[in-house]
Amino acid sequence: MKNILFASSECVPFIKTGGLADVVGSLPKYYNSKKYDVRVVLPKYDCMDQKWKEKMEYVEHFYIHIAGQDQYVGILKCVLDKIIFYFIDNEYYFGGHAPYEGDPKWNIEKFAFFSKAVLSILPVIEFRPDLIHCHDWQTGLVPVYLDNFRYLGEYYRGIKTIMTIHNLKFQGVWDTQTVQQITELPDYYFVPDKMEAYHDANLLKGGIVYADKVTTVSQTYAEEIKTPFYGEGLDGLMMARSNDLCGIVNGLDYNEYCPFKDKNIAKRFTVDTFKRNKVLNKLALQEELGLEKDSKVMLIGIVSRLTDQKGFDLIECIMDELCQDAVQIVVLGTGDPKYENMFRHFAWKYSGKVSANIFYSEELSHKIYAASDAFLMPSLFEPCGLSQLMSLRYGTLPIVRETGGLKDTVEPYNEYEKTGTGFSFQNYNAHEMLNIIRYAQSIFYDKKRDWNKIIERAMQQDFSWKNSAKQYEQLYESLLGK
Repeated sequence: MKNILFASSECVPFIKTGGLADVVGSLPKYYNSKKYDVRVVLPKYDCMDQKWKEKMEYVEHFYIHIAGQDQYVGILKCVLDKIIFYFIDNEYYFGGHAPYEGDPKWNIEKFAFFSKAVLSILPVIEFRPDLIHCHDWQTGLVPVYLDNFRYLGEYYRGIKTIMTIHNLKFQGVWDTQTVQQITELPDYYFVPDKMEAYHDANLLKGGIVYADKVTTVSQTYAEEIKTPFYGEGLDGLMMARSNDLCGIVNGLDYNEYCPFKDKNIAKRFTVDTFKRNKVLNKLALQEELGLEKDSKVMLIGIVSRLTDQKGFDLIECIMDELCQDAVQIVVLGTGDPKYENMFRHFAWKYSGKVSANIFYSEELSHKIYAASDAFLMPSLFEPCGLSQLMSLRYGTLPIVRETGGLKDTVEPYNEYEKTGTGFSFQNYNAHEMLNIIRYAQSIFYDKKRDWNKIIERAMQQDFSWKNSAKQYEQLYESLLGK
């Protein structure tokens, strides 16, 4: 039996700000429990729901030295879905209203404390991991402190680490002198081939340099981040570590996103019944949102943060043109006020044809995945992306740009070979996107049989966590042996 410890700043269902929480909350449940004892360690945020705090039991407490003072480290634990979760308690650092509030320096100090505490609790909880799986910059110091702790004695020697990058844009950067004072690590770590990057200290870089393996959340993104455009200043380091770098696509919780069990949608359906039942979801959504009721019109769904990264500058360029076509568009999400107002404007201008829902609702998102014919996701970059996996699951064909996880999970339709699960375009160009949307329309309206075959292939894809867990297990075996 191998011991694996996940270290993360967030995890479903305890605390969530983004996709990282879904990964850390889902993945441990899918490992082979006969081979791996997987546990998770998190900060105990004051802003967590009270019901989770009530389930935690006190284990022990002690003090560690960080940022020039002694700090309390409380350890609590709870068991959920047969997985043991540990929580590190310290009100000074984790007492705020949100996990990442305050200035960057404060967040760096908070997660330096967390990283040091993760290693410090191990002898106390009597769980010595063979491998610590670290997620994003907030745990970047775990491999660095582990290297430093190895000098303190036998206990920490031989523990392996994996650093998973969920989004390279966020790195935990602050001036070197301050970070050195906070971490109390020796000068030796603050040089250009270790934690220093462009005269600042970079926590994620430290994690990448010292981890035994580095992963990211899709194969294409693993290649992209070796280039200056996607590399966020660390492309040289990614090239240097390319032998230890691999991409594993995130999974989707197939119980939560399940068209034949989903309680949120008007009519459930399977790959055998979608021709009859999927359209009933469209009619129900059209009625709910005040769109013209028409079972035959092509409905395009968008569920997203409304930001440049997600390609909304492209949509802005062609929105008026697209609205001339025989399509309806439904949008759900919040973000940049510029794009929020753009969709409000078009919903007013093309009333009955465009529905702008500038808020977030889990229930409505499920209805959009189930009701739409196509799902538009033209991202500038997308490390993995989950929306395209959800739309495939519901037989809603993704129209995506070929980047990151979108390229790895959506196979473009080939009308000659009769293959593919969606539609894609290559260059970040508004009219190239419009052309592929119009190509999808031509298949939808003129080749209905082909369209239905694409839906069948899309719904038969397997992007469940079981698949991802298998690949992570192979990676662990390459480090630890069977």
